[in-house]
Amino acid sequence: MITQTEFTLRPFPRGIHLVTPEVLRALPALPQRGLLHLMIKHTSAALALNENADPDVRHDLRAIFDRLVPENAPYYLHTDEGPDDMPSHAKSVIVGSTLTLPVTDGRLNLGTWQGIYLCEFRDSGGPRRIVATLIGE
Repeated sequence: MITQTEFTLRPFPRGIHLVTPEVLRALPALPQRGLLHLMIKHTSAALALNENADPDVRHDLRAIFDRLVPENAPYYLHTDEGPDDMPSHAKSVIVGSTLTLPVTDGRLNLGTWQGIYLCEFRDSGGPRRIVATLIGE
């Protein structure tokens, strides 16, 4: 069985946002065993799997990314869409646009403290489109 659906996440402010519940609500029933592949259709945001218990992790990740890829660097050429645009593209390359997650017994087989994150790197990124492909039996 292979199914594919596309859904939209509501707009989030810049930051690292736990979206596991929103993703699960947008999906059809999960197979007993298989894989869930997620792909974000944007170049200024990313998807990640990380710690879902302590909100300080989200704060720290944002601070790390903002320090790694600062705004207004003098060597940026792509600056027409504001100071957060080029850094958001670079950050999305670092984190990535896809996640592939195992499905076991009809549920995502995540670690105890793992969750799916939208990494929103723009101040006003807007709604984000996700393509979800389920492969399983």
